Amino acid sequence: MNRNRLQEIIPRLVLSPSMALILIFVYAFILYTFFLSMTDSRMLPSYGFVGFENYEKLWNLRHWWRALTNLAIFGTLYIVICSVLGLFLAILLDQKIRGEGFLRPIYLYPMALSFIVTGTAWKWFLDPGIGLENTMHQWGWAGFEFAWIKDRTLAIYTVVIAAVWQSSGFVMAMFLAGLRGVDSEIIKAAQMDGASNVTIYRRIIIPMMRPVFLSAFVVLAHLAIKSYDLVIALTGGGPGQATELPATFMYSYTFTRNQMGIGASSAIIMLVMIFSIIIPYLYSELKPGRQR
Repeated sequence: MNRNRLQEIIPRLVLSPSMALILIFVYAFILYTFFLSMTDSRMLPSYGFVGFENYEKLWNLRHWWRALTNLAIFGTLYIVICSVLGLFLAILLDQKIRGEGFLRPIYLYPMALSFIVTGTAWKWFLDPGIGLENTMHQWGWAGFEFAWIKDRTLAIYTVVIAAVWQSSGFVMAMFLAGLRGVDSEIIKAAQMDGASNVTIYRRIIIPMMRPVFLSAFVVLAHLAIKSYDLVIALTGGGPGQATELPATFMYSYTFTRNQMGIGASSAIIMLVMIFSIIIPYLYSELKPGRQR
């Protein structure tokens, strides 16, 4: 009896420090941030309650709307291109080509880098003075121009390029795992019926990978919403506010512009965005009908 009781208590004792840290440094700070968003905090936390005034100010700021517009452009292109490219690479490797063991780590390598490293490397590569444009000029292509990173209209697409380069290999690994998990008997039956490989992928395999597509969407959307270090390393949010995203907006208003209440409000809005993605996903995966 005592032994069984001990077996129940030990796992709880082992997990309790981690749970306590999560409760304090995650959920407690979320609640504290929400509280700050309802106060008149500026450079330092203040406890003058102002209700939803900061949220009203936030939604009236052109800077915030610019950040949301950039997030819509960046997030849409990031998710779509990563998904398409990742699926293409996964299908390519699923053909049992030679050198798969060599190619797979190459595709996955960028994910091992931090976004700071990725942003810095792409900043050097895209800088017209030292990067691709300068190299092409030295090779004799004097008319070559690629100065997107300096262009207010095109700078956001350089962030997309760097983010896709980093994450597409990870998405490829998710899709490849899904492809390898498809029942081979179904594929053999379709081949016996005369279906081509294109038809098999389009009509059978890809529709069966709906959960993988959903998981990839959730991961990529989460990364897009909280993107900060990549933007700071690559463009610093510029030129002007051309690559400003909600995460960089939040940092700027909290620690640079000394508008902590508005910065906290933007952080809560970002949290709501993430919850609006994760909660439906968890519901679809954990609902009783799916478990049965």
